[in-house]
Amino acid sequence: MTVYLVGAGPGDPGLLTRKGAKLLARADVVIYDRLVHHSVLALVPDSAQLVDVGKQPGAGSGRARQEEINRLLVQYGRGSPTVVRLKGGDPFLFGRGGEEAEVLTRAGIAWELVPGVTSAFGVPAAAGIPVTHRGLASSVTVVTGRVGDEGAAAGVDWGTLARLEGTLVILMGMTNRAEIVAALRQGGKPADTPVAVIERGTTPAQRVVRTTLEQLADVALGSPAVIVVGPVAALGEEEVPAAPGPLAGRRVVVTRSGTRGRGLVEALQQAGARTVEMPLTTQTGPSDGGAALRAAALEVASYRWVIFTSVNAVHRFMGELRDARALGSASVAAVGPATADALRMTGVEPDLIPAEHWAQGLIEAFPDRHPEANGRILFPCADQAPTTLADGLGLKGWEVTSVEAYRTVNLPAAEPELLAQVAAADAVTFTATSSIRAYLALRTPDGTPLPVPPHVVCIGPTTAGSARSLGLTGVEAAWGASAEGMVAVLVHLLVGEHGDGS
Repeated sequence: MTVYLVGAGPGDPGLLTRKGAKLLARADVVIYDRLVHHSVLALVPDSAQLVDVGKQPGAGSGRARQEEINRLLVQYGRGSPTVVRLKGGDPFLFGRGGEEAEVLTRAGIAWELVPGVTSAFGVPAAAGIPVTHRGLASSVTVVTGRVGDEGAAAGVDWGTLARLEGTLVILMGMTNRAEIVAALRQGGKPADTPVAVIERGTTPAQRVVRTTLEQLADVALGSPAVIVVGPVAALGEEEVPAAPGPLAGRRVVVTRSGTRGRGLVEALQQAGARTVEMPLTTQTGPSDGGAALRAAALEVASYRWVIFTSVNAVHRFMGELRDARALGSASVAAVGPATADALRMTGVEPDLIPAEHWAQGLIEAFPDRHPEANGRILFPCADQAPTTLADGLGLKGWEVTSVEAYRTVNLPAAEPELLAQVAAADAVTFTATSSIRAYLALRTPDGTPLPVPPHVVCIGPTTAGSARSLGLTGVEAAWGASAEGMVAVLVHLLVGEHGDGS
């Protein structure tokens, strides 16, 4: 049993380390903070327990809250094989990771640190600000703006810091910025010293304000924010050039979660797009606790076919089998390459993969039932799965038994800042009808429906048809049910066939 203290990075989920991602993928319990990005949590298996210990600024006693976190770490550390304590930035830089490690050591619980990209360096870099620069700053000092008494800048030797020649990076300093300015000015720091304030750095909601030390108290940005003081804060004032690629400068919303959502994000970013990640749904266990799925697994050999139309259904159903031999003589169909690959990981090679990777393509590729043959088909699926497949195969003489393998539930609504980024995007992508319904249920802070970007790209014709039936316009289906197919149609829509913007 080990507790892993993992740094989630400064905000962009792509900055999570590979080791951190691997640990999340096999975690039994994840104890996470408020600033951890939702798509990082999407890497956690459905079977893992998520424990939210996030503390809203100004909510209650920080000491009491930390004592409760320490108690939970010991409790889960003694009872679960793999516990991940997931913290924003780096656990050992103002993250109380050292204190939590001491608690675990005293309790006799093994722990390991997995460092993260600290916001002190990663956030300024994302804004084009190097914290050291030849001729301007040969040193950097990182300090917290919340050391000592609550609501004051006490506990930091601001006078000494004011006399340093290098860069000063202040974390958690927005609440006390007026006091910090006064202390630095009293220590001799010039009023015209360049300052940069970066809110929600490395995320699509990043905002940067350039100012001077004298005017820092007037900056109206929220938390989390990083304050950079020194000559380097004046660097990178020009807009950071867009990444090269056909979608350079375009903003695309990704509503898919998990590793497949990450694949779409990476494909879009490789094409130069700026992605806004807003997963809308997640998958959880079936409503009956899996009783029907387990019963179906016990009698799977009595079916002629087993059909899978999602990776999640493969994981859920195959996890109920002793091993692949339990399938007996039943043949297996997969709707597309990703589902087929998931089956291969369990030792099963699909007998049928349609050329067109959607429900209608599978129906068209499926053989007609022989009148004297076993005509039973088992279809493990989501609770909201459309009846397209069962109806189509029924017309070919097959008897389809659908069994709930998992449920799709809506995630809590995103923060207003993220919703504003979504509303201003060039395009939004959907991979399931459930995500479309969840999007249409979103509301802006004033209670009006969240605007839909002008271009809507869906993973396949079935989802595209659902989008149109739900009233969306500008809907297109991907050119192939894959991340690459979605990117291809986005390039066509946003750039034009000849790449000239027409």
